[in-house]
Amino acid sequence: MSAYPAWTPASRPGIIPLHPLSFGTILGRSFSALRQNPRVLLGFALVVQTLAYIVVLGGVLAIGWASFSRLDTLRPGTEEYDTVMAGSIALTAVAGIVLSLAAGALSVIVQGIVVVEVTHAAVAEKQTLGALWRQVKPIAWRLIGYSLLVVLAVIAVVAVVVLGIVGIAMAAPPAAILLTILVILAAIPLTWWLMIKLLLVPAAIIIEHATILQALSRSWTLTRRRFWPALGIILVISVIFAAVAQVVSLPMSFLSMGLTTIIAPTGDPEPTAIIGFIAATLLTQVLTLLLQSVAVVVQSTATALIYIDCRMRREGLDLDLLAYVERRDAGATALADPYREHIGREIAPRGVRGAYPVPGHAPYPPGYAIPGYPPAPAGAVFSTAPAQPGYGPPAGYGPQPGHGVPPAYGAPGQQGYGVPPGYGAPAQPAYGAPAQPAYGAPAQPAYGAPAQPAYGAPAQPAYGAPADRPAAPAPAQPPAATADAAPAPPAPADEPSPTRWTAPGAAPDGTDRESPWA
Repeated sequence: MSAYPAWTPASRPGIIPLHPLSFGTILGRSFSALRQNPRVLLGFALVVQTLAYIVVLGGVLAIGWASFSRLDTLRPGTEEYDTVMAGSIALTAVAGIVLSLAAGALSVIVQGIVVVEVTHAAVAEKQTLGALWRQVKPIAWRLIGYSLLVVLAVIAVVAVVVLGIVGIAMAAPPAAILLTILVILAAIPLTWWLMIKLLLVPAAIIIEHATILQALSRSWTLTRRRFWPALGIILVISVIFAAVAQVVSLPMSFLSMGLTTIIAPTGDPEPTAIIGFIAATLLTQVLTLLLQSVAVVVQSTATALIYIDCRMRREGLDLDLLAYVERRDAGATALADPYREHIGREIAPRGVRGAYPVPGHAPYPPGYAIPGYPPAPAGAVFSTAPAQPGYGPPAGYGPQPGHGVPPAYGAPGQQGYGVPPGYGAPAQPAYGAPAQPAYGAPAQPAYGAPAQPAYGAPAQPAYGAPADRPAAPAPAQPPAATADAAPAPPAPADEPSPTRWTAPGAAPDGTDRESPWA
């Protein structure tokens, strides 16, 4: 084993960044997650949707053929014929509803598989279909039961409203019409509100293994303060797939209408045209199934991402996921499920930098320090007593040269860029500034300036200026006359002796004898 620390590669990125997600991130990753594991997600969804379609269509056709075939043995217009007709219609309708519920249950299983796959893809893990099914299987019946309860609740509410409107219509038809309009207008926002508030129930059942009642409570709590973003994401995805469905179905409708005309242009159907019509119908159904499968995957992915985002903002799930990823990449094994470690933990709103766990709940995972300080508890009284004297702060460094504060107006400016000297110390001149002489020493002249004479000395003339005529010295006082004293020498003249320059070969008087002008 080496004494030096080993290099650890960076963690693999998942399909989402491990921090609270924005509206655009959730919307975009809802579509891009399909590329993470398309064979499992799209393949499984397409198979399930196809099976559900075959079961519903085949079951309704079989029951309808069996019930309506009895009419061939009865004479039309009789009471028995009408009774069998009504019974056949009711039986076929009930069979269609039951089979549609069964198909919806299969769609819930698809949603469970997609949600589990998204939770693994968020931490850069890719699972097989068998591994995903082993995680969904223990709670599959719980998912199916919740979907059936929702359908039964909707049927019960609709039945009560319809019966009430019918009863009012029998007594006052205009009031029934007005009531119907008001109920429809009120049902649209109420339906969307309930759908968003209960949007995360399947995710809570799948990820947290919660019961139906616990999942209802969890979804209601997690969507608090996140209702409008969730509503916007679901609305945008629904509008996108509705537009795509119209784009796909419109040309297929024109094709079917054209083939209908080709099949029987004169009233007699042609076998070749019939085959073409069947092929066009099958192609339309295949495209519809493919579009429905993609829609189920994208909507289930969006639901899972909304669930993860709500828990990141409310419970700090991103911290648990980051700790899990780091430990896994460091080689740790048998790690706990990060999605089930701190369920229900509350933290401060994520808009506050340095969010911290609320007292009484589980702390952050080890290895993650909590930045900042928590606020003081409610009701705390701060002491007003004077603080004990402590050590003063260490002396800092002086200001940098050239960055001093400019002097106030009228105050003498600072000389150069030097730091102010201490008490009793001579000032240090800045670079390029003349040195300050010591106290009592003669000042040094600047470069190129005439030297200042000492105190009491005659001033020196500037360079290039004519020298001033020296002042005449005072006449010397002769000493007292004595008998032996010699006569005093004559005093020197004040004016200098005249000097005249004579060229070589010239006369003493200065004239040039060789010059023609001499």
